[in-house]
Amino acid sequence: MIESFAIMSASTGLHETLALLTSQLHPDANQKEDLVFLRNVFSEKSLSYLMKIHDKLRQYEKHSPAPVLHSASCLADDLAEELQNGALKDDERELLQLLSTPHFKAVLSAHDTVAQKNFYPVLPSLPEDVVDDLEEDSVKIVRLVKNKEPLGATIRRDEATGAIIVARIMKGGAADRSGLVHVGDELREVNGNLITHKRPDEISQILSQSQGSITLKIIPAVAEEDKLKESRLYLRALFDYTPYEDKATPCQEAGLPFKRGDILQVVSQEDTTWWQAKKVADCNLRAALIPSTQFQERRLKYRMKMGSFPATVFPKAPTYDCAEREDCDSDGGLNGKDVAAVSSKSKAGPAFCGHAFSWDFYSAGLRRSFNPRKDWPSSPAEPRTQNYNHTGLLIYEEVTQYLSRPGERPRLIVLIGSLGARISELKQKAIAENPHHLGLAVPHTTRARKCHEKEGVEYHFISRAAFEADIQNGKFIESGEYKDNLYGTSLESIHKVLNQNKVCLVDLQPEALKTLRTAEFKPYVIFVRPHIYDQRKPLGSSCSLSLGVTEEDLQEMKHSADKMDECYGHWVDYVLVKEDPASALAELQVILERVQMVPQWVPVSWVRS
Repeated sequence: MIESFAIMSASTGLHETLALLTSQLHPDANQKEDLVFLRNVFSEKSLSYLMKIHDKLRQYEKHSPAPVLHSASCLADDLAEELQNGALKDDERELLQLLSTPHFKAVLSAHDTVAQKNFYPVLPSLPEDVVDDLEEDSVKIVRLVKNKEPLGATIRRDEATGAIIVARIMKGGAADRSGLVHVGDELREVNGNLITHKRPDEISQILSQSQGSITLKIIPAVAEEDKLKESRLYLRALFDYTPYEDKATPCQEAGLPFKRGDILQVVSQEDTTWWQAKKVADCNLRAALIPSTQFQERRLKYRMKMGSFPATVFPKAPTYDCAEREDCDSDGGLNGKDVAAVSSKSKAGPAFCGHAFSWDFYSAGLRRSFNPRKDWPSSPAEPRTQNYNHTGLLIYEEVTQYLSRPGERPRLIVLIGSLGARISELKQKAIAENPHHLGLAVPHTTRARKCHEKEGVEYHFISRAAFEADIQNGKFIESGEYKDNLYGTSLESIHKVLNQNKVCLVDLQPEALKTLRTAEFKPYVIFVRPHIYDQRKPLGSSCSLSLGVTEEDLQEMKHSADKMDECYGHWVDYVLVKEDPASALAELQVILERVQMVPQWVPVSWVRS
């Protein structure tokens, strides 16, 4: 078959040959799987299009057509001008309209560019006053073409010699693509102007404002080999970062702004203070600067030591001045006990991001009056999945893409909701719509069973002594007391659903994620928050006030949602804004399907463990 394929390729086009070969693939019993796969590959439309393009390019190469003229645009303009000077017939009017369309003008412009072979900008000749310098082996003249994009390099002044040194080359930038500028090179002149007496920020401004051709006189570093090795480290940002608000960055224009939850690919960790990174799925090929884990950790500790913000996980990075940068660059800092997060217990209920809020404040449904016992542990175990910095500070989390394979247990789906979200109702409706694919973790309770209830359906009914023993043995994810009865969700009930190869939906308080964020469960966390209507608009009046919801209630719901997002948003994979039950249910069903079909970013420890 291979020989016949080679003979056909010589006499026919590759596209026709591929179609003929595909039609001759008749898999037998022994080779069915491989040949079916090969036939499916050959039948792909994208491959067929590529083959057609290949055939056209071969025809062009064979005939080597030459342009009739090198300025088709001028000819079209002259023709249009002639047509406009006289009375037009229908076909002449149609031709004039065709010649005036932007797309046709663009085609003619592209034709002229190819015909004139004007593919690249023409660099001017070297200035006469620098030709003599080329005789010196230590001097290199570099000519770069820069458009609107940054040059992609940062500079610094050498403290010992005072020389201007290239500090870093941004991956994918103009300097990196040229291959002519390297870390450690000494910069002497920019466009013939001596810059040794200028400050680095002045030189950066000259480079950023320059357009077109830039001529650099450089003394190469001793070793011109670029030591930057591209890494494949992917991080989820756990805080917002705006380089223009960060006075410590070496170059604000070279910084990478990002939001909490963005996935970043770190391409270089050569600089221990400022890493080079790109946003995943960003079309910009040039890397930019982000604070390294070590540097961000040091300056967060510095801020806590100075009392700038409470010693708790803080989701937004503050700005820093140069004095702070010098201090936090040192080995000083707070010890482990100084930066520990606040306890999850308080007299008013669970701690909420460093402030005590009652359980009623951020709960919904039954949990509005459902309080944990003070003498019980809040969770059976400490979290086993830590952030990338391993300190508890919210900086980065190393992640990788994951999709469950056939035979693996489904991922646990955790719903957390702020006041007014009614997540229990949403969960029940989703399970009722698809009971064969979704399952419910049946809770435990000490209250008496009602006549219509069945054991293991609505609840597992156990004695108070057995319930309290299970709490002490760490069998419950969360538990509490309501009207003198105990309620709780056990790990065993979750395992029972997952072992049936069903997707288990649980609605929990976010503190329970400390236990569940492990490789065992790989939870996908959905934050459900109610849509807060504006009471000043008619829509708000009809949809909210008519249901007995006051303006004060809406403000409390909004405050609850904002606080939950602030304190637990770094654990959330998706935010579902609930406008009405029907649309929320439809959106949830789409999310559940996507989790099972599309790779998701998860902590790398869940896959490597």
